[in-house]
Amino acid sequence: MVNIRGAQRKSKEDLAIGGLAYVLLALVAVAAVFPLLFVLSVSLTPYIEVIKNGGFILLPKSFTLEAYRSMLSEPAIPRAFGVTVTVTAVGTLINLVLTALLAYPLSRKYLPGRRFFLLYVVFTLIFSGGLIPTYLAVKMTGLLDSIWALIIPTAVWSFNVLIVKSFFEHLPEELFESARMDGAQEFRIVWQIALPLSAPVMVTVGLFYAVGHWNQFFQAVMYITDQKLYPLQLVVRNILLMTQEPLREATDVVPTVTLQMAAVVVASVPIIMVYPFLQRHFVKGMLLGSVKG
Repeated sequence: MVNIRGAQRKSKEDLAIGGLAYVLLALVAVAAVFPLLFVLSVSLTPYIEVIKNGGFILLPKSFTLEAYRSMLSEPAIPRAFGVTVTVTAVGTLINLVLTALLAYPLSRKYLPGRRFFLLYVVFTLIFSGGLIPTYLAVKMTGLLDSIWALIIPTAVWSFNVLIVKSFFEHLPEELFESARMDGAQEFRIVWQIALPLSAPVMVTVGLFYAVGHWNQFFQAVMYITDQKLYPLQLVVRNILLMTQEPLREATDVVPTVTLQMAAVVVASVPIIMVYPFLQRHFVKGMLLGSVKG
């Protein structure tokens, strides 16, 4: 009888804790979705209705795409979008290749000087070269005012190298030994064995890299002066400050606030839409990393 009462009490406590967890998660979800919904609603709402509601619109009663038409009619936005897509695609590919090629040898315990190279990688997580030396290095290599200035300086992220290295270390060593006995070289082992088995962690790290490239802003400010090479985030920043000359004519037709919100939507939605297609691999990679790390 006591056990039954204890089980019932424990069941009620579990339900209470579970209910509280769901409430907290719901609040977090609302806090995350609310700003996005507000920005989207204002960008789709006629400016007169925005004014009538004191600038706060959550569910618009009427819709207009005038802000998007005016913004996309200017050459700056499509051009910046193309630059950002190119930097994200090419940069992420280079990131993944270099990360895998660096992480795999570091995961092999027989690598000569392995501890030194690991210390070198970890050292870059603690200390950086500094802003001025990095700028001088980019300048001396002739990367200023080129799209490569947005890719090469961040070609490898040490933290992601350590994540992939940790994953490689926990792959069955017997697979690699069998491949070597069959005459496979190290590059073939990486390409045909290590990388296919590491798809979840590579997708996870690739998403980290892609988001970093897509949101790239500071490097463009530092290394790019040619407006034709401005990435999307820099153009959006100029729209929010309303300092970019080619877009001033658009603001004469479309109110500033709706144009700003439309720019934020255009800059945010594409990378948000990618996540659902990678969610399965992303979650799996995070779980594997948490167990094996």
